[in-house]
Amino acid sequence: MTVTHVQLVSVPVSDQDRARDFYLDVLDFDLIFDNPMGPDGSRWIQVAPKGAATALTLVTWFPTMAPGSLKGLVLETDDLDADAARLRERGVDLPDGGIQTAPWGRYITFHDPDGNGIVLQSTRV
Repeated sequence: MTVTHVQLVSVPVSDQDRARDFYLDVLDFDLIFDNPMGPDGSRWIQVAPKGAATALTLVTWFPTMAPGSLKGLVLETDDLDADAARLRERGVDLPDGGIQTAPWGRYITFHDPDGNGIVLQSTRV
């Protein structure tokens, strides 16, 4: 096999505009594409962390992927404390326990507007 990386992860959402705004305005992702897709008014919206090899597509067209059904999307950060503070400032509901510590590093969990589960982590090297 000659697989080199994960290209895309589909994130099931109910409202592509609301989801796009969250990933761009709250998480500071870059907008890669926001293009019409097909005759039914669907759109291909692709976002990614700045400089990342893997992007997310914000999808509404997979009947087996209900909005909010994605769990465990893991994002890596170099400054977990500052990013958690930014999330709070931007209105993201963070757990009462705050940042958690594990043998592999530190993390905090939260949800996008549809309830998709996200883990923001800082891995110990």
